[in-house]
Amino acid sequence: MTTRKIALNAMGIALYVVLALCLQVPVFENYYLCLGYVVMMVFCCCFGPVSGLLTGSLGVVVYCLLTNGLRGMPGWAAGNLVIGWTVGMACKHTRHIKNTWLRNGILAAVILISTALGILGVKSLVEVLLYVQPMALRVAKNSYAFVADVFVLVFSLPICASLKPVIRKLFPQEALL
Repeated sequence: MTTRKIALNAMGIALYVVLALCLQVPVFENYYLCLGYVVMMVFCCCFGPVSGLLTGSLGVVVYCLLTNGLRGMPGWAAGNLVIGWTVGMACKHTRHIKNTWLRNGILAAVILISTALGILGVKSLVEVLLYVQPMALRVAKNSYAFVADVFVLVFSLPICASLKPVIRKLFPQEALL
């Protein structure tokens, strides 16, 4: 990785944390829309899977350390590894599809599947191992996060499309576009 790419990823992590901390939209009981996922989605779409997973996973680590320590962080960070990598790969491989509806439909399906794997699967499994609770309980508890995360990620697609020209100008060598 070049120094410029490392600095770019650090900027993504910082933006993830700022949006997650400053803009909290409550939706369920103790859950809110994590708007840091908007940054993760932009980095997946514009810079690829490595930047997406670094932004999502390390963004969660920093966010959790600033707010509540390690509580909830290992599972959430591991889940974001899966989501960032999978969505980033899908963005990379669908970037040449000219039909916006088809491309966004494919990306929305990948977001749904990868978030199910990351949040309902990996995050729940990590929490089962850490807290010694039944898997069904963890999956049920994480279903709120799953719905909120899918919502934010899917509705980030138009933001990604509108930011691509700007990112192409600012970061011509790093961007996947």
